[in-house]
Amino acid sequence: MVIKDIQRFSDIRYKARAYVCYLFNRNLPNHLPGVSLESLKNGLEEIAHEISNFDAYYILDENGTQIEDSVSINLDITASGASKSRINNAYYYRAVREKRFTLSDPYPSNLNGELCVTASAPIYNDKDELKFIACVDISLENLLKITDTGTLENYFGRFLKCIYTLFCAALFMICAFLFGYAVKSFVSKSIEHIDVSEIFESTIILTLALAIFDLVKTIFEEEVIGKSHSEDTLLYKTMVRFIGSIIIALAIEALMLVFKFAITSPESIINAIYLIGGVALLMIALSIYLLSVKRQRSQ
Repeated sequence: MVIKDIQRFSDIRYKARAYVCYLFNRNLPNHLPGVSLESLKNGLEEIAHEISNFDAYYILDENGTQIEDSVSINLDITASGASKSRINNAYYYRAVREKRFTLSDPYPSNLNGELCVTASAPIYNDKDELKFIACVDISLENLLKITDTGTLENYFGRFLKCIYTLFCAALFMICAFLFGYAVKSFVSKSIEHIDVSEIFESTIILTLALAIFDLVKTIFEEEVIGKSHSEDTLLYKTMVRFIGSIIIALAIEALMLVFKFAITSPESIINAIYLIGGVALLMIALSIYLLSVKRQRSQ
């Protein structure tokens, strides 16, 4: 359950960050003259009314030391933390370093031991001098509830997962059939009766089966299980693997046709040359794609 919640958080992180950042910007004074501890506390009280299920809120000074005890509406949480240094906490140094609102990764809360995230924002005066860091701890479970989508969207998401599962199952059946057929075609015969062309054909079929299996694996991980990947990296790896498998299969087919036509029908060898040319064009196109991705990443 914990792993699933963390996975859900990674999916809705930007949405949650945008919402909580909006609350901070609307209620907390920043880059204004006369920024005081009292005005920050009043602003955090307003945020507490918006996020009713928060764990606690507290204020740090510019050196990362908590000024007063944490404030919480949860009676099970004991107020504490005054004069405690938070300088080693990620939400402090990220807010100070980036000079903007941040939302931390999930971590075990010091208050109740449950997973929580901390929203923190640096507070400056009118001279852009850092005065405070406002922090709000929100349990991971409550944050997921705040950003939860509607019932219709949830059902539609489940429907899409079922559709993707069916397609993956169908493609996997095709992959298994190709694999079984390729293995059977040369295992069922003795070594003396195996034709070289049959070995080439089996290799081509196995290569296509591998390409389909890799495609099924990618779709199932991303769309059904919900395994998080960088979108650019996922597309890059899927494209390279799939096109690479197709190129290998076509290259083997072209090699087999060259041998076949050289022996049986030399005048038809031009067809094999056309296929080799197609393979070469695919390799050039893939090389250009890899080069463009490399340049984009370096920039």
